[in-house]
Amino acid sequence: MLQIGLLFLLIKFVMGFLRRRQPAYQGAAYDSGAAQGPRPGFGGFGGGTGRPVKLEIGPADFNVFEQRLGLIQKAYGAKDMAALRALATPEMTSYFAAEIEETAKKGQVNKISDVTLLQGDLSEAWREPESDYASVAMRFSLIDTMLDRATGKIVSGDPVTPTVTTEIWTFARRPGGAATDWKLSAIQQA
Repeated sequence: MLQIGLLFLLIKFVMGFLRRRQPAYQGAAYDSGAAQGPRPGFGGFGGGTGRPVKLEIGPADFNVFEQRLGLIQKAYGAKDMAALRALATPEMTSYFAAEIEETAKKGQVNKISDVTLLQGDLSEAWREPESDYASVAMRFSLIDTMLDRATGKIVSGDPVTPTVTTEIWTFARRPGGAATDWKLSAIQQA
């Protein structure tokens, strides 16, 4: 009986640990697919209770997610840090700034245009005490080229043919916030 009791407690401990794990977002580079290491992430599920609180996502939220995709891509391509700060969390804004700075150090310019959402599927949505979160698998097309700053010569990408990519974008907002409050908090290459 003692062994069965100990086994039960061990299983209960392991299940509780697995429920409280924090997701770690890693992915490829935002601009042209080169691996760059970890992406900014977010807190663990359920605010320490061990259970996520499901969050309902409506049509207005999905409209904002689609708009954010285009606006963030446009701001990133234009190196518009003010727009990125308005659309993304401070962690993601810092990540974008580092990528933009790295591209500039190489003497290159990233040009992004014709961003079109092809499909967006909700992966999960949950509420924590500090924030609401929604992860959306987005398949989209865009024209993404890297140019030499001095010569304007194409370093990578195709200026005519769009590429199709799928990424999981996680958005955050204050609990119970409006659809327009969503900010990008993480990106993961699918």
